[in-house]
Amino acid sequence: MRAWLLGLALASSGSAAMAADQAQTPAASDPVATATPTGLTFGAVFGATDLSGRQPRALRLSPDGTLLTSLRPRADDRDRLDLWAQDTRTGDERMLVDSKAIGSGAELSEAEKMQRERARIGGSRGIVAYDFAPDGRSILVPIDGDLYLATLDGKVRRLTDTPGGELNPVVSPRGGFVSFVRDQNLFVQPLDGGPVRAVTTEGGGTVHFGEAEFVAQEEMDRRTGYWWSPDERFVAVERFDEARVHVATRAAIGATGTKVYEQRYPAAGTPNAAVDLYIMKPDGTSRVKVDLGRNADIYLARVDWLPDGSGLLVQRQSRDQKRLDMLRVDPATGKSTILFTEKAGARSWLNLSDAYHALADGSLIWRSERDGFGHLYRFARGRWTQLTKGAWVVTGLVGVDEAKGKVFFTGNQTDVLEQHLYSVDIARASAPARLTERGWWNSATMDASTTRLIVSRSSPNQPTQVYLADAAGQRLSWINENAVAPGHPYQPYLADHQPTQFGTLKAADGSTLHWKMITPPLDPGRKYPVFFQHYGGPGTGQQVTRGWAGPLPQFLAQQGWIWFQIDNRGSYNRGKAFEDQIYHAMGSVEVEDQLAGANYLKSLAFVEPTKIATYGWSYGGYMSLKMLEKNPGVYAAAVAGAPVSDWKLYDTHYTERYLGDPAKDPQSYAGSAAVQDASAIRDPLLLIHGMADDNVFLDNSTAVAAKMQASATPFEMMFYPGQTHAVGGSGVAEHLWRTILGFLDRTVKERK
Repeated sequence: MRAWLLGLALASSGSAAMAADQAQTPAASDPVATATPTGLTFGAVFGATDLSGRQPRALRLSPDGTLLTSLRPRADDRDRLDLWAQDTRTGDERMLVDSKAIGSGAELSEAEKMQRERARIGGSRGIVAYDFAPDGRSILVPIDGDLYLATLDGKVRRLTDTPGGELNPVVSPRGGFVSFVRDQNLFVQPLDGGPVRAVTTEGGGTVHFGEAEFVAQEEMDRRTGYWWSPDERFVAVERFDEARVHVATRAAIGATGTKVYEQRYPAAGTPNAAVDLYIMKPDGTSRVKVDLGRNADIYLARVDWLPDGSGLLVQRQSRDQKRLDMLRVDPATGKSTILFTEKAGARSWLNLSDAYHALADGSLIWRSERDGFGHLYRFARGRWTQLTKGAWVVTGLVGVDEAKGKVFFTGNQTDVLEQHLYSVDIARASAPARLTERGWWNSATMDASTTRLIVSRSSPNQPTQVYLADAAGQRLSWINENAVAPGHPYQPYLADHQPTQFGTLKAADGSTLHWKMITPPLDPGRKYPVFFQHYGGPGTGQQVTRGWAGPLPQFLAQQGWIWFQIDNRGSYNRGKAFEDQIYHAMGSVEVEDQLAGANYLKSLAFVEPTKIATYGWSYGGYMSLKMLEKNPGVYAAAVAGAPVSDWKLYDTHYTERYLGDPAKDPQSYAGSAAVQDASAIRDPLLLIHGMADDNVFLDNSTAVAAKMQASATPFEMMFYPGQTHAVGGSGVAEHLWRTILGFLDRTVKERK
């Protein structure tokens, strides 16, 4: 359950006594201070035009560095993406593939719909992914379930034309093949033309080859189930069998009918899919089974080839997620040996990460939380060298320049509210060199030659900008300056843009909690209602950052609300001691810390203490229920969107990571559930859910509704036909937020 925040593209006035870090008031020369006031409207916030500016996605440099490609939304449709290219030498731009001109408009297969939902792109249309051929002369483009090959002169050749659709398409490392999954088997096709060949044939029914199982996609950030060796001699292929996985009958209730799906869903405490890994030649011959150990009840966390193709690196995670073994596999025999093991503490778990890199000399750059914070280490010849250290975390590995001995990474050494790009020496611990400017939330990718960086950044007053930089972080050119100047969709609203204020307060155990706030222009002596947003969950839950929060919080401020958010204990990027307090105790410290935020708000002279509304989605929706149950009378009303009401209904990898096995620790599940005490809710509640949600099943909300109805406890609800976990789309997003604010106007603003 990665963070879901409906309608809010989040980044997240205290007194000096609360150690507030106040945002500066815009200077007279700032366009925020000089623009003519024009208020935001529902139509503007949720219309076809993205007020944050058109943002390129999936930015990549071509293998020779001469082209920068990206997916861009159409001017008249923010959800339809086309493939564009920019010449890095001249800055000239052109559309490479027009998704409307090429696409068939065919309905996607249910398997691809579910994959997109797992990747959080379920609402996107057109081109959502692409893959360069190694020579940079052509690009593999999936559209509407089929595959196309585009050349740089704009010509497009159709590769497949099948009703079933193709999943996980890639170009092989040397450009010899296109590979994809169809009908639960892996196929390859020569890139320069030729017949499609099945690499596996046994897939069907409950058996899948080349795909990632549900929990790998949803909870482990692993999207594929096959991996080419660098020399194309071998392919490592996952096989999973869902025969033993619980069958959940899921009704996808739409506007004109209901489809019933028998979905294999591994709920907490129930069997996972049986996972095996094979290595074979691209024609399917010489197949060997990888030795993953005697215990079959494990997670296949990560799979990577060594740079020279001599071996396979496999991360094997235990079912309880307290142990992770790094295996080295011989591709000729499938035999595995353990290179090293990571172990969690008694009241902790291991977070998976993509921040690792195999070097040509056989050593490995590896992110570990073994000292209590996520840091980089080098593993060489059985010994560890710590490269970064301190009470801060490395958030991602960007690139490794072996020739110059540099590692590039993102982290929050400078400020927990800012993510920056840094470099550090590859061989020894050294002070990281910051390569990005203060005051921004940054992310970055790097080309294979480690000479160019693509940096994305935003701040509370500036929507996301993207620029091309050299390896020293110096900006070479703007990719998307996105300046909020005349012609930018947000420019007409700048005069009413309110500054974001930041501050801290203390949790019960002394932990520092960071908050952020946006207020309307404050009139002396007037008190204002609060829209108190929360997520609160572990994993990817940091919300309070110095990044762009999107137009919706500003819209709420213009509607007279104070918008407030606080990061509680249990959330990410603060070290294991801060995060581990949620272990076997969901719905405890998170609720306490949100209460501390509410009490702080009530201490402010400009806050109306009886008019604090709270809102959350997914884990945040669960939190809304727990906050009303545990703290009656504190919140004037709550909105619970797509909440998990009973953790026994949610999936294995996420739930057992934090609560353990329900058969061994039923008390943790009972104490964390929200449905049992739903009838005790006494404050106004709006319950919202998508009626085709395949992640947090609608059963979670109907169970709460039934419990409250049985006890004659009043509440309101809005269920959305055909909508999944992310309720939205043309017209629907506006309806959603009109419903939310209409409810809060009645129950909070107009409250006497």
